[in-house]
Amino acid sequence: MSTLPLSMYGLIGFPLSHSFSKKYFTEKFEKENILDSEYHAFPIEKIELLPQLIKDNPSLKGLSVTIPHKESVIPFLDELDVTAKKIGAVNCIKITNGKLIGYNTDAFGFKQSIKPFLESQHERALILGTGGASKAVEYVLKEIGINCFFVTRNKTAENQFTYYEVNENMLNAFKLIVNATPLGMFPNIDSCPEIPYQFISPSHLLYDLVYNPTETEFLKKGKAKGASIVNGYSMLQQQAEEAWRIWSTH
Repeated sequence: MSTLPLSMYGLIGFPLSHSFSKKYFTEKFEKENILDSEYHAFPIEKIELLPQLIKDNPSLKGLSVTIPHKESVIPFLDELDVTAKKIGAVNCIKITNGKLIGYNTDAFGFKQSIKPFLESQHERALILGTGGASKAVEYVLKEIGINCFFVTRNKTAENQFTYYEVNENMLNAFKLIVNATPLGMFPNIDSCPEIPYQFISPSHLLYDLVYNPTETEFLKKGKAKGASIVNGYSMLQQQAEEAWRIWSTH
């Protein structure tokens, strides 16, 4: 009798020391009595290793994708869901009959988690970072009708500012600030995006996609100025549940 589980799921990214997915899905499978299913972490530094990983694990039915592979994974997929195509980033792969289909459940998770906190003054957003996660954030906010600009180290587009350009006037104009960088993530909990926090006010909403620690340095600095703060834990739960819905729907 084969020792292979009936269905295997996993996470690809590098490094994976910060990942919540393995614990989340292992507990979910136990709690919901989902038998013959396992979830594993696959720390792959280079996305070129993906085809071999798929080959070595024939019972793989789905993969979560995290930093730094959300964009570079796309050429290795056979198909893209409409939302993933529009965003240009993938964080969920469904494997059916050897075919790899890419989805973006980050957008779903972010939308569900930020909606309760949005107020009328949050009409413009500064998104810190330009990686795969920031694309899902922009997609959701634009859909809601919020104007988005990015803050990055190296400006490559018109809707981008460098960190040096963020000043008092800008922070007065942008009342929603989303950290889509890994800055402040465990174990580097003392780091945070370099913006002038002294100009943050109680009318600001600071949202951090990082969930570990619960209160990052970015959020602490915002809280000290009276701003509303939200971390990325709810987003992670929502995107994980949406990924499971995709994997378990035939």
